[in-house]
Amino acid sequence: MVRRLLESGFDVVAWNRDRSKAEATGAAVAETAKDAVASVDVVVTSLADDAAVRAVYLGSDGVVAGAEPGKVIVETSTIDPDTVLEIGAAVDSTGAVFIDAPVSGSVATVAAGGLTIMAGGDPSHVALARPVLDGLAARIIEVGPRGAGATTKLAVNGFLHGLNVALAEALVLAEKAGVDRSVAYEVFASGAGGAPFLQYKREAYEHPEDAAVAFSLDLVAKDLELITGLADRVAAPMEQTHTALGVVRRAISAGLGGRDMSAVAVHLRGETS
Repeated sequence: MVRRLLESGFDVVAWNRDRSKAEATGAAVAETAKDAVASVDVVVTSLADDAAVRAVYLGSDGVVAGAEPGKVIVETSTIDPDTVLEIGAAVDSTGAVFIDAPVSGSVATVAAGGLTIMAGGDPSHVALARPVLDGLAARIIEVGPRGAGATTKLAVNGFLHGLNVALAEALVLAEKAGVDRSVAYEVFASGAGGAPFLQYKREAYEHPEDAAVAFSLDLVAKDLELITGLADRVAAPMEQTHTALGVVRRAISAGLGGRDMSAVAVHLRGETS
C-alpha cells in the first residue's frame, strides 16, 4: 500500500510495529503511530488482527493519541465489526473522521492499484478520503454505516476461504486419481469456476514448495474464527465455513500455519514438510 501511494504521487509517512518493514517501503519513517498520524492529513491503517488494531489505536503512542479535528483515519484491516465500532468511537472523541474501509485483492492487485474497497461510514466522510483511496482501488463500494465494511469483508473472506479449501480438495482429488496437477488446474481456471482467485493463486498451487506467503494459514484461521463468531451472533447458518475452519486448523496443527493459504492442498496430500 505504501509503495502504491508513493507511486501515485502522495507524500507518505510510514510506521510499522517492525521498523525494518517501514524502512523497506522507501517512505519517510515515523518513530511511533502517534507521530505518523500527527504528520499527515489522511491516515491508512492495515494490521493483522483485532488485538493489533486495539494496541495500535488505543496505546499511549497510538493512532488516537495523534488524532485531531481535520484528520481522516481509514481502517482497512480484516477485523470484527465490534472492534471497528470500538476504535471508531475512540477516534470520534478526538474530532477526527473515521472510516471503516477493508479491502479485497491480492498483493499484485495492491501493486496495480486494483483493490476493491468496502467503505462503511458517512458518505461525506468517505468523500474526504477518496483521493487517497482512488490511489489504491479500482472500485470503492459504499456498503452502509460504520461496521458494514467490516461485516462485508468477513462475508467476502468467508466465500474466498471456502473457495480456497474447495480448490485444494478438487486439485488433490484429480491428482490422486491420476490427472497431472497443472492439467487439472488448467481445466479449473478455464471453466465456469475460473474466478480471479484461481488465476492469481495458480503458481502457488502448482508449485507449493516455492510459494511466497501472500496470506498465511494462521491468518486464514483468524478470519474464519471472526466469520463464524459473527455468524453465531446473527444466527446465520455457515456449515461450509465451519468445515473450512476445521480443515485449516488441522493444516496448522500439521505445522503449516506460516505457509501460504494454498498449503491446504499440501496438507490434504499428506505432505507436512
